[in-house]
Amino acid sequence: MSDVAAIQNLVQKQAALKKEIAKVIVGQEEVINQIVLSVFAGGHALLVGVPGLAKTLMVNTISQALGLEFKRIQFTPDLMPSDILGSEILDESRQFKFLKGPIFSNIILADEINRTPPKTQAALLEAMQEKSVTIAGENHRLPLPYFVLATQNPIEQEGTYPLPEAQLDRFMFAIKLDYPTFAEEVQVVKSTTADTKATINPLFNAQEITDFQHLIRRVPVADNVIEYAVTLVNKTRPGNPLSNDYVKTYLDWGAGPRASQNLILAAKTNAALQGKFSPDIEDVQAVATGILRHRIIKNYKADAEGITEEMIIKKLF
Repeated sequence: MSDVAAIQNLVQKQAALKKEIAKVIVGQEEVINQIVLSVFAGGHALLVGVPGLAKTLMVNTISQALGLEFKRIQFTPDLMPSDILGSEILDESRQFKFLKGPIFSNIILADEINRTPPKTQAALLEAMQEKSVTIAGENHRLPLPYFVLATQNPIEQEGTYPLPEAQLDRFMFAIKLDYPTFAEEVQVVKSTTADTKATINPLFNAQEITDFQHLIRRVPVADNVIEYAVTLVNKTRPGNPLSNDYVKTYLDWGAGPRASQNLILAAKTNAALQGKFSPDIEDVQAVATGILRHRIIKNYKADAEGITEEMIIKKLF
């Protein structure tokens, strides 16, 4: 199949994918769109939302529709790296055998990642970056495609271990999950309190998704689009000559080079999912908020004046 035909095939399949997800998840189109973008771009996502907004159900539904294996890890203060990576045990023939932990899956939901100590966070984040884990000196490859969706509760911060900026940077997207609208909530209550269960049909398999990820990396990008993305990231850095007074007033730190890479990769994915053969500046702008939101650090002045990350990002366009 040529790349042109493959992109047309991807457009059709992702439209069908969204229909399958809509059987279970009401609304939240923007959130689902960004999770699907992350999966096809080969990145990871951080989902920030209050409890009870169907985060686990959403990820489980998406993994079923993608035909991938799904595991959920509930992070707690006493969770150890071996609890998620796996450990070696002595079997009945007195040989050491490696028992795989829940991290060996295609899609991982890392629930409340800020509830667990840095040692366990680091074990997960290493696996995300390297797509492999090392136990007792032996390297174990993780199954591909590999996607981690970590969640954080923005309300309760007592007794948590916030992710350091360097580790936040490993997430391609930071996605904000809001309450449903009144009409959507009515629909949610109707569907979840009835005795019916939607059947989710798997539309992809692991190999197909890996092939689509390679296809997206082959999408060509014009130099002016790359320069626009790099300029956008440079504008977030208060000490940079390209940044404006607004950024210098309200930001302490800007985004690093990984933001520029992710902007282009996400713009390619956004273009491909819409049937375009090359991304333009609008594709970069469409993904900019989710990619820059967790990579810029506001100062006290911004907090005091109620300036949000989204407001700052809009001023960069």
